[in-house]
Amino acid sequence: MAWFKRKDKGIQTPTEEKKDTPKGLWYKTPSGKIIDTDELKRNLYVSPEDGYHVRIGSKEYFELFFDNGEFKELDAKLSAKDPLKFEDTMKYPERLKEAQKKTGLKDAVRTAVGKSLGKDLVIAAMDFAFIGGSMGSVVGEKIARAIDYSIEKNIPFLMISKSGGARMMEASLSLMQLVKTSAKLAQLANAKVPYISLCTDPTTGGTTASFAMLGDINIAEPNALIGFAGPRVVKDTTGKDLPEGFQRSEFLLEHGFLDAIYERKDLKKQVNLYLDLIQNQPIRA
Repeated sequence: MAWFKRKDKGIQTPTEEKKDTPKGLWYKTPSGKIIDTDELKRNLYVSPEDGYHVRIGSKEYFELFFDNGEFKELDAKLSAKDPLKFEDTMKYPERLKEAQKKTGLKDAVRTAVGKSLGKDLVIAAMDFAFIGGSMGSVVGEKIARAIDYSIEKNIPFLMISKSGGARMMEASLSLMQLVKTSAKLAQLANAKVPYISLCTDPTTGGTTASFAMLGDINIAEPNALIGFAGPRVVKDTTGKDLPEGFQRSEFLLEHGFLDAIYERKDLKKQVNLYLDLIQNQPIRA
């Protein structure tokens, strides 16, 4: 009966020989679906099980929209300063350095120009991983410069929003970016250069209150959170229960705040279709 008795007490395997499951092999969606990460990547970070669109950054959007993933980045070295000497649990310059080291980004937006279905396109894509995609002076300046580039070269402009709103570490300087980007978009409109706004999850705060809702065409990914204040804040302020799906892209489409919702796999084709129609040019296949 020795088969049923442990001869040596305790676990005998040395720590260095223990086998752990490597991290990052699987992704779990909010609905509980488990997907292999390689399969998720092949599917443009959209769950084939339930259609959930996983948050992605500028790198993935540039690969999605630009032909062969080839582009020229604009103002790549622009980084934030600390004129207000802001400090909370950490000094602002230290927080910036931490975010830059963690993400490999200079700030919460990247701008680039390249070919999309064979024609030039300027894209500004936000990164939520960098301090919640918050909009500070650099974000506003890079978007403004990208718009100037579009006007100068007569190239359509695509804004991909993904933001928690204004950056509190820059206070009023951050809020000024709402006016700055809106004014630049007015110049873009006067120059008759097309502007497509793509709202992704989440698009909130000052981003929604400015450039995200000023497109010639406003579109979104499925089930993206889009609003000014978050649902919890709205509920606490109004003291009322919110409708089902409140501030999700489908709700906004139904109430006239969006023109269309597209799955990620269809974005490149649909954006370029709109651009061809706006410019009265032959439709590309």
